[in-house]
Amino acid sequence: MENRDLDRTLGLLWRRTLGTPQGTRGPKQRVSVDEVIQAGIAVADADGLPAFSMRKVADRLGLKLMSVYTYVPGRSELIGLMVDEVIGEREHPPHEGSPRQRLAGVARHMWDDFHRHPWLLQVENNSRPWIGPNGCALYEWQLAAIDGTGLTDLEMDQVITTLSDFTAGAARTSVNARRTAQQSGISDAEWWAANAPILERVMPPGAYPIGERVGTAAGQEYNAVGDPDRSFRFGLDRLLDGVEVLLRRDPDR
Repeated sequence: MENRDLDRTLGLLWRRTLGTPQGTRGPKQRVSVDEVIQAGIAVADADGLPAFSMRKVADRLGLKLMSVYTYVPGRSELIGLMVDEVIGEREHPPHEGSPRQRLAGVARHMWDDFHRHPWLLQVENNSRPWIGPNGCALYEWQLAAIDGTGLTDLEMDQVITTLSDFTAGAARTSVNARRTAQQSGISDAEWWAANAPILERVMPPGAYPIGERVGTAAGQEYNAVGDPDRSFRFGLDRLLDGVEVLLRRDPDR
């Protein structure tokens, strides 16, 4: 990416502080940068990022394709603007309770964001993310959940990073399960019923005793292939168990 595109994108991210940059080329702008970003979010919500294109954004706004580039440098830059925008869609609630309770609230907040905008899980990993105002505010709020607990600054960053990675992985499983059910048009129970006759032939009783016992117990409990929300809560509890061990360590060690 050229430096001028980087500077331009950072200016767009902080447009409410710096003022909206003016277009540098093309016809006179007919809509606002905010409208372009909102159109991008609507396209991503409807189609996901694999099918996301600047042409779809242009069509939604009634613009010609090249006109969109008078607002944003390109597709990846627009997605970066969209990410920061949705991060700021709702207020971050005040932290209450123990560090464990506060971190659980941070994780649930991210979990809800991923389910409101599943395409957030499709954003390509980038070791140099866009640094926007809403992303900065979110990071500050997340860190505030464990500030003053005795963790070092690096440990605080690592706790939030680990929590974020875990929540994203769990949310991806949940979103994919919902998408599979919607696209297939059948429930997990119907899927099992359709596969049961063949599975009974290739998996005779006693062939996999541990898997049969555990799988039967899980199936009866979930009435489905799995329970993503329950798995999220279980995994989050185990992760927070580890954080509590870290918080209880001897500071003189």
